[in-house]
Amino acid sequence: DVQLQAYGGGLVQAGGSLRLSCVASGFSFDDYAIGWFRQAPGKEREGVQCISSSDGSRNWLQAVKGRFTISSDNAKNTVYLQMNNLKAEDTAVYYCAKAPFCTHYSGTYTQWGQGTQVTVSS
Repeated sequence: DVQLQAYGGGLVQAGGSLRLSCVASGFSFDDYAIGWFRQAPGKEREGVQCISSSDGSRNWLQAVKGRFTISSDNAKNTVYLQMNNLKAEDTAVYYCAKAPFCTHYSGTYTQWGQGTQVTVSS
């Protein structure tokens, strides 16, 4: 059974940090890309970053460049999103998802985690 579980969100003050985790099961981590997306209230879902063995890491959002870092621990089948210097505009539900390769197009992703809420207070 293919599953993705995202957790690690919470309430943090502006300037603070959070680390999100996406734990995968039921498939080989080496064969797929894992992407992080986010969706703020009233806005469309947007790709944040992605990582895979073949593509390395990709950043899709200029707004998070230099503040967010994606990484993976293949032994633990876990992908992390380290978020530093958080801003109010980072408030959103964050999702991890699985795709055959890294892309910012959400339609390519075939399996999604349940999402974790990140709220940044200003």
